Amino acid sequence: MPNRRFADGEVVMGRWPGSVLYYEVQVTSYDDVSHLYTVKYKDGTELALKESDIRSQSSFKPRKSQSSSSSPSRRSSSRSRSRSPGRPAKGRRRSASQSREHKDDKKKIIQETSLALLKPSENNTRSYNGEPDSTEKNDMSCKTLEQKLKPALEIERALEQYSLRSRKEEKKKEEIYSEKKVFETVKTIEKASSKTKELEFGGRIGTFLMILFLPATVLYLLLMCKQDDPSLMNFPPPLPTFESLWEPRVFGVFLLWFFLQALFYLLPIGKVVEGLPLSNGRKLQYRINGFYAFLLTAAAIGTLLFFQFELHYLYDHFMQFAVSAAVFAMVLSIYLYIRSLKAPEEELAPGGNSGYLVYDFFTGHELNPRIGNFDLKYFCELRPGLIGWVVINLAMLLAEMKIHNQSVPSLSMILVNSFQLLYVVDALWNEEAVLTTMDITHDGFGFMLAFGDLVWVPFVYSLQAFYLVGHPTAISWPVAAAITILNCIGYYIFRSANSQKNNFRRNPSDPKLAYLKFIPTATGKGLLVTGWWGFVRHPNYLGDIIMALAWSLPCGFNHILPYFYVIYFICLLVHREARDEHHCKQKYGLAWERYCQRVPYRIFPYIY
Repeated sequence: MPNRRFADGEVVMGRWPGSVLYYEVQVTSYDDVSHLYTVKYKDGTELALKESDIRSQSSFKPRKSQSSSSSPSRRSSSRSRSRSPGRPAKGRRRSASQSREHKDDKKKIIQETSLALLKPSENNTRSYNGEPDSTEKNDMSCKTLEQKLKPALEIERALEQYSLRSRKEEKKKEEIYSEKKVFETVKTIEKASSKTKELEFGGRIGTFLMILFLPATVLYLLLMCKQDDPSLMNFPPPLPTFESLWEPRVFGVFLLWFFLQALFYLLPIGKVVEGLPLSNGRKLQYRINGFYAFLLTAAAIGTLLFFQFELHYLYDHFMQFAVSAAVFAMVLSIYLYIRSLKAPEEELAPGGNSGYLVYDFFTGHELNPRIGNFDLKYFCELRPGLIGWVVINLAMLLAEMKIHNQSVPSLSMILVNSFQLLYVVDALWNEEAVLTTMDITHDGFGFMLAFGDLVWVPFVYSLQAFYLVGHPTAISWPVAAAITILNCIGYYIFRSANSQKNNFRRNPSDPKLAYLKFIPTATGKGLLVTGWWGFVRHPNYLGDIIMALAWSLPCGFNHILPYFYVIYFICLLVHREARDEHHCKQKYGLAWERYCQRVPYRIFPYIY
């Protein structure tokens, strides 16, 4: 096996894929398996090139024009073959000279057009000098390519009839710039760039373990909460019987809840907005009616309570509801993966297209699976689980009053219900903001999001309320006031930071945002360096963690179990932050490095 020619860090000349142009690049790494060099252009774009596409700077010399390299005799013979018998010699010489100039101009046009059309989409839509390019121009269809290239190619062929080159060179030229060559190169680059190369969550083994570990974690937390002493010393909790985990009637109630929320989602109320552009330039439409669905759900729950329906039924069968939700999430994930196998390449998720079954099943293979206009991922993101979280908290409040013979709920239970109700109402009121999150724009819809939306959110996020039913905790009014202030601080940071980001993404030229400063990037987007985003890189995560702490403090300090949510949330956000850092570094290149120098702290100011 031959040794590599170029070392890491060496500055060489790299050919842009699909073109004949070379640019100055730096070698960053070499793959011994695929024998590809990873090189970095000056604007931060990273590509994998073959060794044959790389030349050393010392050996790189610009090609001489074909006319200067031809011998006089060949020029004479070629000219004599292309003359018209009835045309004067002077006119023939002028016509040949103009033809060569016109032909060279067309050759340059074809080369520049081919290079512009062959650039990768989104992250690599940058010119060599770092100026922003339009995504719509780069992501044109093959039909548009044919329309754009065909006239130039026909002119080129006509001019080649009077070419000074040999027939062999003429044939080679035609092959290089034929439509078929261009189309095949475009398809190859798009297919290669859409594959997921870097695996998260420990790759195939890690995702397989998480498919088993996540349901087991939910089961463990709920079993521990039902213990009289839910301390870590009592691990493992006694295993429940099958009858206590599964009941068909409970599964039927869960299905009724899911399809009731689906019905509310389909109601023709609320405005319709467009999401961010996809990789092919298309924008999907979404109906914003989550808050209306919440109001309709509240009216339905109020009607049940009016007719004396015992809502604490949820508490009595809480474990069975969790298992029913987990089974449904698994079935839904299998359906999503099977249908994704027939999805077009441009509709697959950039983070879930690795080619490994387990990994793609976990992360989600298809980006926006839809049944007609019914967007499955967008629906599950905010409806069944998030609204169900509020209903579960209310059921725990009523169960506490019944079990402990209280006329009013405890102050701790009121705080937990109020804080988390505010969080859910805020998410539904600002439903449009979710369209700019990575869950919608980057992550596919697979087991990770299906289980998270339908099981983890309603049954783990309500852990504090479930804990307080069996382990009541009394707090004083001053302590309650301090916890309330802490939650308000966290909510203010969370909401104002997200509002700044979402408004800037939607309309950076809004006069109301003129006070915000930003660093321009090669993608055409800007990185905020003032406001909350100039304080830390992820201020919304900081607000999330402060609120999570305020939700757990009403449970006291007798056990660590209510603080599992805080620990989990910190770990989750640190992981997301690391993923965001890696994604932004690849996407924005040198602009992200400048931003990190300007804003050194990630989540916690002066700490991390």
